[in-house]
Amino acid sequence: MKIISDIGIQIPQTYLPKAGIDPRKWAVIACDQFTSEPEYWHDVEKIVGDAPSTLNLTFPEVHLEKPGEAERIQRIQLAMRKYLDEGILQPHEGFVYVERTIDGKTRKGVMLCLDLERYDYNKGSSSLIRATEGTIVDRLPPRIKIREGAALEFPHILVLIDDPNKTVIEPLTTVKEKFEKLYDFDLMLDSGHLAGYAVNAEFENGIVEALRGLAKPETFAAKYDVSKDEPVLLFAMGDGNHSLATAKAIWEKNKAQVGMDHPSRYALVEIENVHDEALEFEPIHRVLFGLKKDVFAEMKAYFGDNFSYTPVANGADMTSHVDNDVRGENQLVGVVGGGQQFGVIEIANPATNLAVGTIQAFLDGFLKDGGAEKIDYVHGEDVVERLSLQNGNVGFYLAGMHKNELFKTVIVDGALPRKTFSMGEAREKRFYMEARKIAG
Repeated sequence: MKIISDIGIQIPQTYLPKAGIDPRKWAVIACDQFTSEPEYWHDVEKIVGDAPSTLNLTFPEVHLEKPGEAERIQRIQLAMRKYLDEGILQPHEGFVYVERTIDGKTRKGVMLCLDLERYDYNKGSSSLIRATEGTIVDRLPPRIKIREGAALEFPHILVLIDDPNKTVIEPLTTVKEKFEKLYDFDLMLDSGHLAGYAVNAEFENGIVEALRGLAKPETFAAKYDVSKDEPVLLFAMGDGNHSLATAKAIWEKNKAQVGMDHPSRYALVEIENVHDEALEFEPIHRVLFGLKKDVFAEMKAYFGDNFSYTPVANGADMTSHVDNDVRGENQLVGVVGGGQQFGVIEIANPATNLAVGTIQAFLDGFLKDGGAEKIDYVHGEDVVERLSLQNGNVGFYLAGMHKNELFKTVIVDGALPRKTFSMGEAREKRFYMEARKIAG
């Protein structure tokens, strides 16, 4: 495994299922999806049955904080060792070029490892690899329990590069026919198609040199109109922020004992270009379950005279108001349920630059004071409506941010409010396919 330390990457050894394993049963969606829709995961279980699958090697978060959590983790770790011992997983050296097609659009990426020594998820970080949103440290312990003691990692982490001239990933598209095809199949439950190719050694250097080009301080400074002394941001988190933070936390805890050459120093990710036409940023909405207090009265008390609420006829009117907001400094958030049907709240003199940060600050305090049983972060207007119109729930619909704003915003302002954006909706999320050994 080749380490390119100046740009914080490692060319990985990955593991893929051996020939004869059904990839449609092997690959399942990221564990943090459909957490309020257990019926999705019931369908996954029916499809997989007794077949070898990453369902047996990952922990769907729909099961978090449920009875049997410790036993489930133990079964996962035993299954990892079994799949290795029985040869179900086979090693592959080198970069993997990935194409994910859904709804007629194809996203392109490259599987590689990032050096956790070059990553800092803390607010104000100036590291080569950075979080794009606030990391909730309290969310790490359950993930740490799952990863600690695991022989393998199965990433759903998507990391972005800002490559407007398309020098790193896109050149592989034109030469992919020269590569060995590692997998090529339709994903389960209407999530599109996935194909992966082994990047020939002769093309590895092109990827490395193109990344080096993006990381040149003078190129970086000119692109973002910052000082040449500004620390370079090469890799920005897209999806899986807390998964990479979990890997970092474990590495920091263990590196004194295991040494700097241990495989857990690195984390397997897929990098994608923020300028990929098929990559879309979607807003992440909020749903509160089990309301204990009058959420509208609490918002009025929290925001005071800066708060106003306007009922609207239906969901289409609500989304139209929010998505087409032209009210200058004031911020709009759609509301579904909570004893009402549909409405729009307007917040004047907001404390943060984005409506998602303004409403999240209220929700954090509301939950801490026992205003609701729990919160979930969901994709899609239809999901917000379906969940929020159930008795005792309320949802908040938010507009998205433009993807071209991401890197400059993180460089200048630091991490965004957590759960600001999502790379696609739930069914477009990354499926577990490749594995990597992380035990010594």
